[in-house]
Amino acid sequence: MVIDIVNAVRSELVRTRRKGLVIGWLGLTVLAAVLINVVMFQVVDTAEAVPAAGPGVTFPTAEELARPEGLVAGLGAAASMFGVITLSFWALITATDYQTGLIRLLVSAQPRRWILLTSKIIALVLWTAAVTTVAVIADLVVAPAVAGGSRIDVSAWRENVPATLAEGWLNLFCALVVWGIFGLAVAVVARSSAIAISAGVGYVLVVESVIRAAADSLGDRLPGSTLSALAQGGDATLSYGTALALGAAYTLVSIGIAQIVFHRRDITD
Repeated sequence: MVIDIVNAVRSELVRTRRKGLVIGWLGLTVLAAVLINVVMFQVVDTAEAVPAAGPGVTFPTAEELARPEGLVAGLGAAASMFGVITLSFWALITATDYQTGLIRLLVSAQPRRWILLTSKIIALVLWTAAVTTVAVIADLVVAPAVAGGSRIDVSAWRENVPATLAEGWLNLFCALVVWGIFGLAVAVVARSSAIAISAGVGYVLVVESVIRAAADSLGDRLPGSTLSALAQGGDATLSYGTALALGAAYTLVSIGIAQIVFHRRDITD
């Protein structure tokens, strides 16, 4: 069984190693990392109070940027932006199997469907790890350059850089995996990348903002807020441990739904 899973993961990695797909995912991630750092320092440097959060973005304070963790603050600030990008590519890769009819061949070759879906998740987690690494590298290059033109003292960034980068990588990676699982689950249910991507973007831009406005206490436990707190290592409303536990719960529920639907659905339709 282990050999079957390993072979299935290798197959998934080969099939997802398409130049356009990889360049698109990595390119959008780098663009988001550059954009958030440029905007974040301009906004925070000129604001007297904590700037208002934008769609998918939560700005840190000047004091938070001045801490050693400020080096990777951009990763947490734009966690939802990175998350929607990850959700979109997980959904696109998953739904493509249905849209091209490849899923019928895969099920015929490997009737144990849970292995197929598990191997896809593992392969996409590996790709997400690579994308997270690229995001951290982009942040490491851009953040010091942008910070140099601001009035914020970032001398503390030189303290224990490897540990700061490792912590930033782990927090963002965990958040992106959950976002990706959301995309995969919706794509399995809807068999459409367009629906999954639209649902993800619409949720971040509209739905969660409306819910937070109506019930602020409930909003702190919603997926977007939870995963932003997770990527930031915890925030004022949600501790890191609570965010990690909620993220794990969201992941298990989403995988469970995807496995049940994938196992019971008639693939021949």
